Amino acid sequence: MLTTGFQIGVSILDSVNEGLYVCDTDRRIVYWSKSAERITSWSAEQVVGRKCMDNILNHVDKDGRSLCGEEFCPLYRCMVTDKASSAPVIVIGHTRTGERKPMAVYVAPIHDDSGRVIGGIETFLDFSETFSDMERAKRIQTLSLDHNLPQDSRFSFSPFYLPYDMIGGDYFAIRRLDDDHYGFLLADVMGHGVAAALYTMHLSSLWSRYCHLLRQPAEFASVLNGELCMVVKDESFATAVCGILNAAERSMRIVSAGGPPLLLVRADGRAEQVTAHGLPFGMIENVDYDESGFSCAAGDRLLMFTDGAVEVCNADGRMLGTEGLLGILRSQGYPEEPIVLTRLHEALLKYSNGMRLDDDLTLLEVRFS
Repeated sequence: MLTTGFQIGVSILDSVNEGLYVCDTDRRIVYWSKSAERITSWSAEQVVGRKCMDNILNHVDKDGRSLCGEEFCPLYRCMVTDKASSAPVIVIGHTRTGERKPMAVYVAPIHDDSGRVIGGIETFLDFSETFSDMERAKRIQTLSLDHNLPQDSRFSFSPFYLPYDMIGGDYFAIRRLDDDHYGFLLADVMGHGVAAALYTMHLSSLWSRYCHLLRQPAEFASVLNGELCMVVKDESFATAVCGILNAAERSMRIVSAGGPPLLLVRADGRAEQVTAHGLPFGMIENVDYDESGFSCAAGDRLLMFTDGAVEVCNADGRMLGTEGLLGILRSQGYPEEPIVLTRLHEALLKYSNGMRLDDDLTLLEVRFS
C-alpha cells in the first residue's frame, strides 16, 4: 500500500525535534506533533480541537504576563501582521503535569492558494537550561540599575522599563548629589540582548565612578564619551540624555547624546518638546557637549524615553514619533492618570506592524509636586 503525500508530510513533522502545532485564525489547534507531546506531556487527543489558552499551554511571557489575549500573543500577532518571527520569543508554557516550562518559540502565518491567512504555525524548543542562565544574568543586571530613587517632597522620579529580551540595552540611574541637586542618566545602547546588556554593565560602573561630575553635565558627558570610545572600538554606541535637577528652583540642565527629545507636559496640559543636540556616546573621541536649560513649575511632568518608545512604524511605514507617543498617553488619561506600562506596551503593539516591539522600552518621568 502506497503512503500518501499527506501521510509523508505528517511523518516528517512528527520526526522533527522541535514541538510544533498548527491553529486556525481563531487559534483553535488542528495539528499537534509528537515532539509537542514529548515537551508538554499534552497528547494530540487532549488538545486538537481546543484553543491553546483553554487550560492547555496558557503561555505567559518572561515577565509573567498572560499572552492569551490578542496583542501580546505571538501566534495571533503573526496572523494579524502576516509576518513570521525572525527571532525566537521566550515564553513559559503550562505542561499537562502542571510544570511551567520555558520555551523558545517561532511563529509564522499559513496561507491558502489565494494568499489569504488561514492559520498559524508555532514551533518551540525546551529553553529551560538557557532560561535559568538568563534569569541569573537578569538579576545581576537589575542590581546594576540605580533603583535607589530619591525621596523628596518637591518631586518624584518614576522609571518604566521593559527590555526586549530578558536582559536589555537600556540603562537609567538617578543619584542625589546634595540636598537640592539630583543627577540622572538615561541611555540606550545600540542593539539588545546579551551584548547590549554587557555594555550597560560597563555604563553602571562608569556611572558610579563619574556621577559626581553631573554638577557640570557637559563635563560628565565628555568623560563618559571618552571612556566608552576606549571600549566599544567602533562596535557599538549609546544614545543618551543626562543632566542635573535643581529641586529648589525646579530647573533642569541637560545634555543630549543623540537621544529623542524630552516631553515637558505643563500643569495645564500643554506639551512642549525639549530638544538638544549632541553625538551619541562612543562614536568619536574628544567631543564637546553643550548644555540646555529650562525651568519647570508645580504640577509639571517631564518625560524622558529611549528610541523604543517612538521609533515604532505602522503598516504604512509611518513612524509614531514623539507626538504619536504623547497622543497614546493622552488617550490613556495622561498626565492626570499615571503611566501604566502594560497599557502603553499594548497600544504601541497595536500601532506597529510587527509581531513584537523591536527594541527595549524605557521611560523616565519626573513629577513636580
